[in-house]
Amino acid sequence: MPTFDIVSKIDGQTLDNAINIAKKEILNRYDFNDSKSTIELDKKTNVITVVTENDMRIKAIQDAIISRMVKQQLDPKAMDFGKEIAASGNMIRKEIKIKQGLDQDTAKKIVKKIKDSGLKVQASIMDDQVRVQAKKIDDLQAVIALCRKESFDQPLQYINMRD
Repeated sequence: MPTFDIVSKIDGQTLDNAINIAKKEILNRYDFNDSKSTIELDKKTNVITVVTENDMRIKAIQDAIISRMVKQQLDPKAMDFGKEIAASGNMIRKEIKIKQGLDQDTAKKIVKKIKDSGLKVQASIMDDQVRVQAKKIDDLQAVIALCRKESFDQPLQYINMRD
């Protein structure tokens, strides 16, 4: 039976490159002259930590990171912007989490959408991915088209297409 998996993953090296380029871009800007801003990516937990002086600079850093991610063909929907937290002194800190894998709620939404479509396929949740099976490859391609039309607030990839 033909199958494929629906996953949500971000390439770690491409993300690291995007963050490094955004960091260089920000620190070379005129409006960040004499700024104590820092941007760090924790590769193990996939969290970007931004520390800077005010809200305007945090917004500029976020915009630079998003534009760099788009240029590196990474989907900015993978970022979960947290709240700003007051750090030491007059500094503001913000943690941006990178979503890896499908959480249970999103996986359930995807499975429900597939089942409501009336296509003759079977969708099942396996850990942080959704596996879709069908008798015909055309049905699987219809599922991919259906998922691409919908917005699940997370970038989706379709991998392991098997006959």
